[in-house]
Amino acid sequence: MQELTDTPEARAEDAVVLRGTNQSGMRAQNERIVLSLLRTHGALAKTDIARMTGLSAQTVSVIMRELERDGLLVRREKLRGKVGQPLVPMALAPDGAFFLGLKVGRRSTELMLVDFLGKPVALERKSYPYPTPDAVIGFVRHALPLLSARLPPALAARIAGIGIAQPFQLWNWAQFIGAPQSEMDAWRHRNLQAEVAALTGLPVWLQNDATAACGAELVFGRDERPRDFLYFFIAHFIGGGLVLNGKLHTGPTGNAAAIGSMPVLAQGGGLKQLISLASLFQLERAMTERGLDARTIWEQAEDWPIPAPVRRDWIARAAPAMAQAVLAASAVVELRAAMIDGWMPPDWRADLVAAVRGAMLRLDFSGIEMPEIIEGTIGHQARSLGAAAIPLSQRFLSETV
Repeated sequence: MQELTDTPEARAEDAVVLRGTNQSGMRAQNERIVLSLLRTHGALAKTDIARMTGLSAQTVSVIMRELERDGLLVRREKLRGKVGQPLVPMALAPDGAFFLGLKVGRRSTELMLVDFLGKPVALERKSYPYPTPDAVIGFVRHALPLLSARLPPALAARIAGIGIAQPFQLWNWAQFIGAPQSEMDAWRHRNLQAEVAALTGLPVWLQNDATAACGAELVFGRDERPRDFLYFFIAHFIGGGLVLNGKLHTGPTGNAAAIGSMPVLAQGGGLKQLISLASLFQLERAMTERGLDARTIWEQAEDWPIPAPVRRDWIARAAPAMAQAVLAASAVVELRAAMIDGWMPPDWRADLVAAVRGAMLRLDFSGIEMPEIIEGTIGHQARSLGAAAIPLSQRFLSETV
C-alpha cells in the first residue's frame, strides 16, 4: 500500500524500507516495489527508481522491460535538456489490470469495476431493506456480466480479482436495521468469500467494510496524510480503521479499530456505544419520526434534501461522541490525526469535521497531544473503492511501500 510520509525523519526512514534486492529470486518483490513507487510518485525514470530503491540500473531495466511487456507500464514523453541521453519516464498503464470491489451494506450493495489507477469504470447498485446472503449473491450474478461487458474481451481478461467490503457479524445488528433475526442468522453459516469465488472463478479477498474504506485512502487518497491516524467511516453504522506507521492495521482477526463498539458518555449521562450516537440509522429514524421519506439517505449521497433542524440535531449528537472516541483512542495510541469520511454529502462531512473539532476543545487532553481532525478524500464510494483496492494491493503492491 501507499507509503505515507510527513516529516524529514519519516522520509529518511522510508529510504531504508524501500531498499530492493538484486537477487534474481526476489524479482516479484522488486516488481511490487517498482509498481508501488510509480503509484505513489507518478511517472519515474529508471534512474530515479534505481536511486530510490538501491537496485542496480541493470536490474531496474529488466524489471521495467518485463512490466512494460506485460502491459502494466507505459512510456511517457522523453525528458530533454539534460546531459546525456534523454530520460524516458514510465508510468502505470490504466488498462494494465482491472479490479472489482463488492460493497455489502445494510441498505444497499454495490459492485464497482476500477482500472489500474483506481479510476471507476462502471458501477452496479442494488438497494434492499436489509442484506441477506442470497440477495448479495443474486446481485453479483446479475451485475458481473454487465460490468465485464463494459470492457473489450482482451481487457476483461485482465480483471485480476474481487475484494469484498462487508460488515462483520451482521447477525448481531438485526434489531438496528429492522430485519428478521432468522434471516440475518443466515450470515452465521454462509461463506460469502467462497461463494463469490465459486460464482466468478476469480481470486476473492474479504475485509471489514470500514477497514476497506480506510484502505482506499491509503491506495487512492489524494492528499498526504499523517503516518498514524484513526479513521471514521459513517454509514448506516459508524465504523473505523487504524493506520500505524503508514500501514493499515487490521489486527489478528481483521476487526481492529471497531470503534462503533467504543463506550462514550451520552448527552444526559450514561454510557452508550458510539454506534448508537454517530450512525446514520439515527438520522433515518429522526426523519421517519417527522414523517419524512428517509429513503433519500440511501438512494444517493451527493446531496440530501434534509431539513436544517434534522441535520443540526444529528451533528450535535454525533460530534461530541466522536470527539470522546478520539480522546480515548489517543490515550492508547499516539495519533497524529483522526480522519472522517462517510456515506454523506461533502458539506455534511465538512460540518461534522468542524463540529468534532469544536467538541475536542471542550475535552481534557492533559497528558495527550490532541490529534488534528481532517476530512477524508475519497467520499461516499470509499467502501467500494476500498474493496477493489484489496486485490490490487494483494496482487501488485508492496507492503513496504
